[in-house]
Amino acid sequence: MPLNIVRNDITKMNVDAIVNAANERLLGGGGVDGAIHRAAGPGLLAECRTLNGCRTGDAKITKGYDLPAKYVIHTVGPVYRDGRHGEEELLISCYRKSLEIAKEKELESIAFPLISAGVYGYPKQEAFDVAVSVIRDFLKDNDMTVYLVVFDPDMLAISKKQFSEIREYISDAVVRRRMEAERYRTPEGNRTEARSAPPTVGGALPQSQVSGLFRKRKKDIQKKKTAAEGIHKAEAEQTEACFLSDESLSDWLKKSDESWQTMLFRCIDERKLTDPEVYRRANIDRKLFSKIRSNADYKASKPTVLALGLALKLPRKELDELLMKAGFALSDSNVFDLIISYFINRGEYDVMKINEALFSFDQSLLGNI
Repeated sequence: MPLNIVRNDITKMNVDAIVNAANERLLGGGGVDGAIHRAAGPGLLAECRTLNGCRTGDAKITKGYDLPAKYVIHTVGPVYRDGRHGEEELLISCYRKSLEIAKEKELESIAFPLISAGVYGYPKQEAFDVAVSVIRDFLKDNDMTVYLVVFDPDMLAISKKQFSEIREYISDAVVRRRMEAERYRTPEGNRTEARSAPPTVGGALPQSQVSGLFRKRKKDIQKKKTAAEGIHKAEAEQTEACFLSDESLSDWLKKSDESWQTMLFRCIDERKLTDPEVYRRANIDRKLFSKIRSNADYKASKPTVLALGLALKLPRKELDELLMKAGFALSDSNVFDLIISYFINRGEYDVMKINEALFSFDQSLLGNI
């Protein structure tokens, strides 16, 4: 664990193995295949000549030679025709066979390109979905860090509809923030009122307007007083509720004083989840989760805390509380935070789906950070 999406040149990935989207001859070619052979040097081609090719859907391994990676796992993806000629099964096999070889070699990290999504014509979103599905299924029972390497920014994109919805959500937040700023730029707290105020003579308002403004100001003060009384009343009722019993008071004190880790593990217990279920959903690895579990002073990053909260499907109020205890908050002036809020408001907690959207907007991802 985990699965990471990165925008990079796969030949520069410093991992145990990179996967080459090869052709059946294994003698180099265009695209990713050609780039890997050029970066690895002639030794790779010489070893590939001894392998007698590779069938579509299968995989074979060689040394990495001049690459940062120790090994190259060559797999042959299907040429996409219409989706009804076994293309999906063959693509699934490419990922499975490659992961099985990496497991046999006891590798700890592996980087994949998006197989068949280039010149072989496999629809990009479908190719991505297959990759994520197979890799996540493998990671349920295996500890390995897996990268999906996307060199071309257009290779991976969420649906146009969702992209537009998120962009509109972000734009609306910007507009709301500007409107709030405008409201507080004048002493009266309302810029529109200030602009529409009647003309003055010698710097003073006409007497006919003074009484009207005075009455309005009095009403505004009364409204604020009433609102404040309502808030105090609600706080009093909330405080009174806390003291209904010794048990409720004790629970309230415990929750108010707990650390973010204590809250996290309490929520895990309340939902009757296991640690592996949580860290796999959160897209973080077992080692990092163990640090959080064993070290009460561990300072996790905001993406990690968010990922864990999403893995637990915490309602917005509880998620905000978890973040606050860890020293963070969601803001309406940050694109990353707004994308998270977009999904939470829709009750969508799939970390990989959220990461796909974050990637499309060139934001950092959730999980093992």
